Amino acid sequence: WELINHTGSESHVAQLSLLLANKEVEGKSEEEIYQLASLPFIEPELREGINELALAKANKLPKLIAVNDLRGSLHNHSTWSDGVHTLEEMATYCRDELKLTYLGICDHSKSAFYANGLNEARVAAQHREIDQLNQKMAPFHIFKGIESDILFDGSLDYSDDVLKTFDFVVASVHSVLKMDESKATSRLIKAIENPFTTILGHPTGRLLLTRDAYPLDHKKVIDACAANQVVIEINANPLRLDLDWRWHQYAIEKGVMLAINPDAHRMTGLLDVHYGILAARKGGVSAHNCLNTFTADQIKTYFDTRKKKNKIEKS
Repeated sequence: WELINHTGSESHVAQLSLLLANKEVEGKSEEEIYQLASLPFIEPELREGINELALAKANKLPKLIAVNDLRGSLHNHSTWSDGVHTLEEMATYCRDELKLTYLGICDHSKSAFYANGLNEARVAAQHREIDQLNQKMAPFHIFKGIESDILFDGSLDYSDDVLKTFDFVVASVHSVLKMDESKATSRLIKAIENPFTTILGHPTGRLLLTRDAYPLDHKKVIDACAANQVVIEINANPLRLDLDWRWHQYAIEKGVMLAINPDAHRMTGLLDVHYGILAARKGGVSAHNCLNTFTADQIKTYFDTRKKKNKIEKS
């Protein structure tokens, strides 16, 4: 009972206490206590007093995602931009240490001059290295991604001819962060509506304990992602944890996929996915809601199908 009392919100504990009136909880495990209340076990992350007791009564609690559900790692950086380790070192660590089957490399784009962002010529050179590594490391696969800056007007910082060469595109805001809600929201929505945007990166730009998020109409942004089939990132860097867990369920209800991305700039940064998993569990995310629980073949099909759809729509 002390575990429940300290992990649950006041509301959760109060609601549970009503169901346990006149029942003896001393000496009983958490599972036994929930059973006494005629409920299935409610994971500590869900004990917020929101709707978890109703879901439990209806036997509709989500099966929370775990680290071993992940098959690959998306949104990572290498020495091609501002990373510490080479592309091969990142891929090898991902394969050998984390036992994953694919890596998405998303070095910074050309507007991120402060992070050694890739101009068009360097993009082509990186793609040649990826092709070579994919031959050498098969069946492990490196997907050609980019973290493309969302400019102030909401456009991405490459032409369509360059954007179409990537397997997937993470669109993120990195500059001009002082915006009112209307500007920040319209800026993100324009980027979301770009047919080459696959994933919306760290949507609010916050750095915990350091920089406040820019104000957003979260519902409008999530609705736009739903309408345009854009995945939303749960950035696993412990300074970000962005998209905030309080919005995960709204995204899921709208049919939006989430991606738990470490935004790693070094090999050990890939381990930050642990924090993303904790945030996702807090948000009630299940494995089937997360893009990088897909196998390498499944995610390749996902990226290819999206690119073909964009090509048809543009033509």
